[in-house]
Amino acid sequence: MKLIKATEKDISVIQDLARRSWEHAYAELLSGEQMEYMLSTMYSAEEIAVQLQQPCYHYYLIKDESNDSYDGFIGYENSYEENTTKLHRIYLIPESKGKGAGKSALGFLKEKVAQYGDSRIILNVNKYNQARNFYESQGFSVYDEGVFDIGNGFVMDDYLMEFYLENQGIENF
Repeated sequence: MKLIKATEKDISVIQDLARRSWEHAYAELLSGEQMEYMLSTMYSAEEIAVQLQQPCYHYYLIKDESNDSYDGFIGYENSYEENTTKLHRIYLIPESKGKGAGKSALGFLKEKVAQYGDSRIILNVNKYNQARNFYESQGFSVYDEGVFDIGNGFVMDDYLMEFYLENQGIENF
C-alpha cells in the first residue's frame, strides 16, 4: 500500500471512491436523498478543488500496489484548531476492507501530524457507523457528541473522537 498526494487531476478519482465507499458504508444509515445531497455538496469538483488549494488541507489516495488500483482516500486539515489536525474523511471501497489499508492510512496520518507539529487528531463519526470501533482500536476515544445541521433539512448525528500523539509515544519531529 502506498499513499499518494492528490492533485486537481485526481478529483474524479476522489469522487468515484467517495461514491463507492459511501454506497456501502451509509446504505443503512442515511436515506438515499441525504446521501446524494452530501455527496453532491461535500464532493463536488468545486469543493474538492478549493480544499486542494488550501495549504493546510491534504488529500492522499490510498493505492494498492499489488493490483495498481485505489483502495480509498484520506483528507485532513492541519491547524484546524490549536495544535489539532482534523481528519475530515477516510474512506475505503468495500473490496479493500480488511487488508490493513485503514490502519496504514491512520499510521501515515499520525506521522504527518507529528511532522507538522500538531499533537491531537480529531474526527466526527456517525453514531451508528461501525467505523467507531475501528477508530477506538487505533487509540481514538469519544470526547463529545453533536448533531450538525448540514442544510436541506438534513443533519449529521455524530460522535466526536480524538487521539493525542504524545499519549501513544509519537513525538513531534
